[in-house]
Amino acid sequence: MDETPLSLDRKTILVVDDEAAVLKLIVITLEDGGRYNVMSAGSGEEALQLSRGYAGEIDLLLSDFQMPRMSGVDLATEITIDRPKIKVLLMSAFPAGMLVLNEGWHFLAKPFIHSQLRALISGLVSPDKESRFAS
Repeated sequence: MDETPLSLDRKTILVVDDEAAVLKLIVITLEDGGRYNVMSAGSGEEALQLSRGYAGEIDLLLSDFQMPRMSGVDLATEITIDRPKIKVLLMSAFPAGMLVLNEGWHFLAKPFIHSQLRALISGLVSPDKESRFAS
């Protein structure tokens, strides 16, 4: 995780993916433009530890669906116990994953383009702004 201090006026996103290259690409995409505070983890266990150790608001969990040891679904379930207001966006190359989402959770099929990711996240964390992806 980057040790840069988080800005209180930006939405905070926790990004989790066990593939380092994918994780880095998503973090770079989201940090571009300085709109979001981005926390990152390479596993569900690491993400859960980050979440529990972070006193501020986490607005969105963006997690890979399939990861070793702790799946994205298991991670999201655990985090929403501690943070019931957090939005959940699970991503996977396997679209069948949409079938096991809890109510209010969202799904993004991999591969995706940067603008698609940004638009979907913007609609989830800033629902007051006009977006065709907001729920």
